[in-house]
Amino acid sequence: MQFNSRLEYFEWVAKKHPGKRKAHSYYWNDITYFCNYFAHDDLSVLEVGCGQGELIGNIKGKRKTGIDFSPSMIELARKNFPGVDFHCLDAENITIERQYDLILLSNVIGHLNDVQKVLTGLQKFCHPRTKIIITYYNYLWEPFLKFAEWLKLKTPTDRQNWLSMKDINNLLFLSGFDVYRNMRRMIIPFRFPIIAPLFNRYLAKFFLFKHLCINQYAFAKPLPGAAEQNSKEEDVAKKFSVSVVIPARNESGNIENAVKRLPPIGKSVEIIFVEGHSTDDTWQTILDVQNKYSATHSIKAIQQSGKGKADAVRAGFDLAGSDILMILDADLTVPPEDLTKFYYAIAGGKGDFVNGSRLVYPMEDQAMRFLNLLGNKFFSALFSWLLDRPFKDTLCGTKVIFRDDYSRLTANRTFFGDFDPFGDFDLIFGAHKLNLKIVEVPVRYRERTYGTTNISRFKHGFLLLRMCLFAARKIKFI
Repeated sequence: MQFNSRLEYFEWVAKKHPGKRKAHSYYWNDITYFCNYFAHDDLSVLEVGCGQGELIGNIKGKRKTGIDFSPSMIELARKNFPGVDFHCLDAENITIERQYDLILLSNVIGHLNDVQKVLTGLQKFCHPRTKIIITYYNYLWEPFLKFAEWLKLKTPTDRQNWLSMKDINNLLFLSGFDVYRNMRRMIIPFRFPIIAPLFNRYLAKFFLFKHLCINQYAFAKPLPGAAEQNSKEEDVAKKFSVSVVIPARNESGNIENAVKRLPPIGKSVEIIFVEGHSTDDTWQTILDVQNKYSATHSIKAIQQSGKGKADAVRAGFDLAGSDILMILDADLTVPPEDLTKFYYAIAGGKGDFVNGSRLVYPMEDQAMRFLNLLGNKFFSALFSWLLDRPFKDTLCGTKVIFRDDYSRLTANRTFFGDFDPFGDFDLIFGAHKLNLKIVEVPVRYRERTYGTTNISRFKHGFLLLRMCLFAARKIKFI
């Protein structure tokens, strides 16, 4: 079943399946039981995405608030749990003026359009000792859940964000929270006498079994000074200047939109277009746009002498004069508007090298071909092993680094060799060798609106694999 929006989906669930959760009470009751283990009668509690109110209605607490963006869900919640203060609000725009001791997000982050924005917004509801509990299902269960939907044993769900526990921890960190505990529960999510209690209470606690559990829990608290830092965004916003390098080959139709959609970032922004041997009128379009917006934007334009995106990025970085260097692909499949997230991640000290991740939020249907998706996941797993840290997406074109760190990376480039046609691996390997803290910022990946990809899947894929094998000798086996 297809829905035009997530609100339409939840309105449908509330009206068509108001008692459906009771049919799966064994699963949902365990979430309530486990959250209640860490709740107390004297706490104030907020649940974001409360649905029909079952969790917040049964949780311990002296003052309880539930919010949901579905009017029908809130109507049911108020009817079922009159002692709870319910509000029909969007998670990205909560207008309540209050702080809470405990904040719950149970199986809701998969439906959020911008998880980081919602989590960052929760800071204003936190005091220094507030605790956050996030529950979400283990993505290994996705095939079984879809099969259950096909058998009509489970209510159909809209496509959700692909979030591992490491992704959730990373998003919490980017949003100013310290994750102090991760836990997993429940291997058998339905009532099965003797067997289910045995597996869920005992076997699920051991190493080989716990990774098969369906429910994941992240426990977090505000980082010291996080609320103050978020309240002083104006100071951070003007702290560093930014250069955005946009490599462009046969991207004539995207040039003006790249300028128009780029938000104000940092103390100042300079845009650097690097045109690379286009066969359309990309270079002339760049010159026209540069002239058209000369009064409002700082725009530089050059034509690269070499070939490939890596050469174009290096040419742009060499021309850049700002504190922070950013790469934005001219196809605009990563929205220019998302660059503000990258800025705050690096300017706020969350990381020294910021890498985009396209493999968290659902993509538009034609944004990435299936073989490209498999290749990205393969290289992500390979990099996670090579660098001993989780990597979700190594080949996202959007990357951010301080200019002085890039200068050191350039001086050290011969250590790994110089045969990366795109520059992604060159920058990641270089950042690792410089001992920079690497963080990933999830972005929504869009379909192209103009032109075709310049990537050769097999030719470039084998070249990147060769680079990984070469780098393994320099990184892993030392």
